Amino acid sequence: MADPDQVTPAEVEAAIAELKRQLQSAASGGQSRIDCTPESVEQGLAKLVLTLIELLRRLLERQAIRRMEGGSLTDVQVEEMGTALMKLEQKIHELTHSFGLKPEDLNLDLGPIGKLLDDDK
Repeated sequence: MADPDQVTPAEVEAAIAELKRQLQSAASGGQSRIDCTPESVEQGLAKLVLTLIELLRRLLERQAIRRMEGGSLTDVQVEEMGTALMKLEQKIHELTHSFGLKPEDLNLDLGPIGKLLDDDK
């Protein structure tokens, strides 16, 4: 860094201009990213909740398949679990539609595991 006693007026003006530019950029960028209308807040909350429910549904489905393949479930339990998971999936689709979301809006990047939803859905 330059010695403060050797800073020229032009350098000070350039630094001030750069700070003003950064402040304006931050101020305008912040306003365009935040949408706090009741509808957007409701839709954002619905998206979050439905995404979490879809994640849990898929985890339950995988666990049910493991238990079924392991032989720890009776035929009646398999049937009941399958019916419950299908109803939950239908309800998630209904709620997704009622909040104006698309199924792909519930996709979640799980990092090294991949995405929550397959690309073909």
